[in-house]
Amino acid sequence: MNILMVLTSHDQLGDTGQKTGFWLEEFAAPYYALTDAGARVVVASPKGGQPPLDPKSDAPDAQSDDTRRFKADAATQKVLANTVRLDSVSADDFDAVFYPGGHGPLWDLAEDGHSISLIEAFVRADKPVAAVCHAPGVFKSVKGKDGEPLVKGRKVAGFTNTEEAAVELTDIVPFLVEDMLKANGGDYAKGPDWGSFVLTDGQLVTGQNPASSRAAAEALLGLLKR
Repeated sequence: MNILMVLTSHDQLGDTGQKTGFWLEEFAAPYYALTDAGARVVVASPKGGQPPLDPKSDAPDAQSDDTRRFKADAATQKVLANTVRLDSVSADDFDAVFYPGGHGPLWDLAEDGHSISLIEAFVRADKPVAAVCHAPGVFKSVKGKDGEPLVKGRKVAGFTNTEEAAVELTDIVPFLVEDMLKANGGDYAKGPDWGSFVLTDGQLVTGQNPASSRAAAEALLGLLKR
């Protein structure tokens, strides 16, 4: 199993002067779920190199067994510090793609032509595509085989409006993930705020929030092992 993982390169939280990026648990939990299952994971980002970590995801109350494992794992830290450039990868070389969230993707990956084309190539090839938390935002401009929005008529999850309100960023983000998925025709559903909730519709896997990260990766593995 060759799996591509795509992280954001965006580090500015709108014009607040605060930092953002990817969410640590949303990288660590899927990375270990996939590699422990024997997958080869290549990590990419638009700019390559070290992607920006959302500092809030490094706070003590945001830690999990997977993030603690990462902090003691020099080999995986090196992988993360040396992501390949997104424009250098091809869907032809991978069996699936996984997008971790954090707020960063709403600014760069949602509008990134390489990311959009890459996801559409995975979809055309009937290969699994997964995204968790804010990362379903990367589907904003992605089309399915029929030329309609990828999520149209599909069961999808993603960071909820109430979760965004709870972190007080509703008026800062460029768009709300829940609203966008609904506007694009997605059959949006959610579980309790901050609880694990993952949906699989065909080859598309979406998770609601950081707690959904490992379950989303396990759902992706389930599709690959069919």
